[in-house]
Amino acid sequence: MKRLLALVVAALVGGAVLTASPATAAPPATQAAAGTGTGFWHAAGAQLVDETGAPVRMTGINWFGAETANYSPHGLWSRNYRDMLDQMAGLGYNTLRLPYSNQLFDAGSKPVSIDQVQNPDLQGLTGLQVLDKIVAYAGGKGMRVLLDRHRPDSGAQSPLWYTSAYPESRWIADWTMLARHYKGNPTVIGADLHNEPHAIQGGGGACWGCGDPATDWRLAAERAGNAVLAENPDWLIVVEGVDCVSGTGDPQCGWWGGNLSGAKQFPVRLSKPDKLVYSAHEYATSVFAQKWFSDPAFPANLPALWDHFFGYLHKQNIAPVLLGEFGSTLADPRDKVWLQELMKYTGTGTSGMSFTYWSWNPNSGDTGGILNDDWTSVNQTKQAILQPYLIPPAGSGGGPADPPASCAVTYRVDNTWQGGFLATVTVKNTGGSALKNWALGWTVPSGTQITGGWNATVTQTGQQASAKAPAWAPDLAGGASVSIGIQATGPSTGTPSGFAVGATACTT
Repeated sequence: MKRLLALVVAALVGGAVLTASPATAAPPATQAAAGTGTGFWHAAGAQLVDETGAPVRMTGINWFGAETANYSPHGLWSRNYRDMLDQMAGLGYNTLRLPYSNQLFDAGSKPVSIDQVQNPDLQGLTGLQVLDKIVAYAGGKGMRVLLDRHRPDSGAQSPLWYTSAYPESRWIADWTMLARHYKGNPTVIGADLHNEPHAIQGGGGACWGCGDPATDWRLAAERAGNAVLAENPDWLIVVEGVDCVSGTGDPQCGWWGGNLSGAKQFPVRLSKPDKLVYSAHEYATSVFAQKWFSDPAFPANLPALWDHFFGYLHKQNIAPVLLGEFGSTLADPRDKVWLQELMKYTGTGTSGMSFTYWSWNPNSGDTGGILNDDWTSVNQTKQAILQPYLIPPAGSGGGPADPPASCAVTYRVDNTWQGGFLATVTVKNTGGSALKNWALGWTVPSGTQITGGWNATVTQTGQQASAKAPAWAPDLAGGASVSIGIQATGPSTGTPSGFAVGATACTT
């Protein structure tokens, strides 16, 4: 079956089309050793290692948008890009998978929906120059970046790696351009050649090992991968699976890009074999009701399924595996079980399978994001499942580390009436440095609905509430407090829980 991806493409919200001077991406300082390692990466069997031979692992996140008609990562209408990357690194994501489309590089493609007050240094840049800024700052945080050719044009994904408007020659030409552009910059570790190749219902689309140069994704990946390595021999070449591979056993079909069962008989052959990484995508039943989710053996049936589709490559020490996309709204109770089991399957520490969670953005229609709809507060349920497997990036450009954040919250009901109440939430920064652009998140009791608030922008989605710093006071200094007023319907006797500023849980 296919992954039925339905991204909510952002409207051209709140920001202006920006114009100003370009910027280039300079290589950051030497990467410190840890999960992100030192220098460029390569494979030793199924293990990724850095230039010293130390094991490394991607435990990352997808931040999409540059592949859409925004031609820039989404959310820049709401926040500063550095603030976003600070938060990603602070949560423990060491790698950024950054989607783009070939259309981004067309002369007429101009980034839009970037708030010029919040992002003044992105004013007037091309799409590539915006990516340069993100790469440069991410490198300063010790993060790595994996470029993902997500679509040929900004309108939709494609089953094959080419279309009539963007032929294979253009696909390869843009990859070799990027390979030259970022050559020598250890922040950018590789190329995810094409997102989610797949078959077309009724016949056609991508195959694996069928031998037709026009449709055999394995052969195309070799052509593009070797062209990239000729320009930049330091990069990893990331090759996704397809959805359906006949003759490899049941099930023959999985998610778009998620089926690597054909790589056993038909492996990808590169000029530098130790630069090959296979990548699979994996999703929950709320994205599409695959038959294995209704199997009575669920979730015990999942490890064998994953072994069949991609895990054998890791377990048999054939090549590294990256779970390039996986995610869920957690709307179905099975979704949480699936995510917990998948993370357990990947393993802990640097010897586990690499992963980049889909997505940072809350505006992915089929999965939601790590961020809530306010683009600032964190979905604590998802983050708590991923947290034990995250290996934070090392280093922050060589400067001193910020003191650890900490906070304390008190909650008080001030007034009640039949069917509603007023309450005050007071949050204190108990740390030594300012909480910048803070947002407080928490879980409201069942039956409570927040209808208004003051001293912050207060919103509620499901049982998750957030209070975002007001524009006139975006930072909370160390030792300072702010009181947030709340008006709500429902019983006043319930106790809210899970107060946190970003990933930092607050004492109560």
